[in-house]
Amino acid sequence: MIVHFNQSLQTTRTGREGSRETFAELAGRVVESLAALMQQGQVDVRTLSTLRIHLDWIQYRANFRDPVIVRRAIDAQGRMLALAEIAIDLRQVEAERLTPLLADAQGALRSRTAGGAAATAGENGPVALDDFRPLRDGLIWELNRLFWHRLADWEALSGRRFEAALPGGASDANHPQAVADSVGDFWTLLRELEARGQLPPEIFAVEIGVGSGLRARLWLDRFKALDDQCGTTFYPRIKFLLGDYSPRTLDTALLTMGPHAPMVSVVAMDALNPLKTLSFLRFKTLYVHIANVYDNLPLDELVRRDGRLYVVEMRPYVSAETARHLAAEFGIARTDLPGLVRRLIDVGPEALDDRDRGMAFWRCVWNGLRLEERLRAIDDGDEGHVPPGLTLQHLDDLLNAAPYDIRFQLSRGAAESFANTLPLLHPRGYLQVHDIFVPAMDDYRQGFKGPGKLDGSLVAWVNGALLRVVGARAGYDVHFAPFHYRPGAKTTMLFTTQRD
Repeated sequence: MIVHFNQSLQTTRTGREGSRETFAELAGRVVESLAALMQQGQVDVRTLSTLRIHLDWIQYRANFRDPVIVRRAIDAQGRMLALAEIAIDLRQVEAERLTPLLADAQGALRSRTAGGAAATAGENGPVALDDFRPLRDGLIWELNRLFWHRLADWEALSGRRFEAALPGGASDANHPQAVADSVGDFWTLLRELEARGQLPPEIFAVEIGVGSGLRARLWLDRFKALDDQCGTTFYPRIKFLLGDYSPRTLDTALLTMGPHAPMVSVVAMDALNPLKTLSFLRFKTLYVHIANVYDNLPLDELVRRDGRLYVVEMRPYVSAETARHLAAEFGIARTDLPGLVRRLIDVGPEALDDRDRGMAFWRCVWNGLRLEERLRAIDDGDEGHVPPGLTLQHLDDLLNAAPYDIRFQLSRGAAESFANTLPLLHPRGYLQVHDIFVPAMDDYRQGFKGPGKLDGSLVAWVNGALLRVVGARAGYDVHFAPFHYRPGAKTTMLFTTQRD
């Protein structure tokens, strides 16, 4: 049996009575509980040589994990493998529930099946809403897309804008000093190009993922003020494009632009492929800014154990308690839940005839949604998990810099979006991204990186090391800098420079 500590041992939590407990102290309780179960004969000794215990600390208060889960491994054909894992979220688990939950986990291991709780609990247990799938194809991403399509409906139901769900209640990209510094850097570039006679007559700048439009408004306000102060007349030449997935978001953002609206255009686009919509800007854009977009794009999770690579497959379910509530509140049978969730995704909240009831159903399902996990081995030569624009060799290069045993995000959506944004850049142009990045593969050993739940949508950290691989292939170096404008911020700033 191998125990993995996926967090600093000094991390602490506050108990219900106000006592402080460290990660190390909670981990000690896990070992004590396992020892007690072994003495009672409740541990399957057949699994001990291949069993791994993962002690996590999920920083998102709302997430998709139960306190204790079991992961089994299967081969590419679906046959059971010996590898098994028990994952424990020490932030969630209550001390008095630890031993019973570990006993249940041992029972699941003895079942020798690849299904989890929702597969084996019977008529009165959890309800599976879909099959096991790689995370990128999972139901949570379909619900996430529904959120952005019906953002106005969700905000009306919750009574607040979606930015309020972000840490600090606002996007770090809107910080006034961060905006001012960004404008200063861009203005300096324009001055340099002008001095060399290389400044284009039209100065194109693009913002992808515009939110409320506040950041773009602040940026243009500051740029005009600096331009007026220095007498450089760059501002009248600016062509500023706002791109977003949601038409309503674009309409709101354009209204926010105020006096800058004449030089602003809005473009509906898929963040996965900005080049498809903005192909007319290929090699022309001097500045692209993206904030809080990559962490909301589809991804896979991969695991390397004993030199073998696995993709994490997940199955969405709701607990027995949530299933009972949904059945009673909305007058539906438990067996109808998966079909109704599918109809919600396909049709929207009108799926329940009454739109208000549909919104209430959607919110209840989202709040109660959980994910089972299993590990599917990846055969040599299988490229299905490799993001567009990369090859197996690039993934091998990524793994060569990684710890031997590791679970990490393969940020497919972010890598695809990044690769499809770089061709927009002018030879002296650059991309700036505000998001939550994992700059090095070794950082994945330092804690849980998502996905976590926001109010209606989801969030996952972005594999920055992967973006370095994508950037290098396209002729760019990728750099990361801490966001020092807000103490304790998890945001990192990515920026590109073109290689000589």
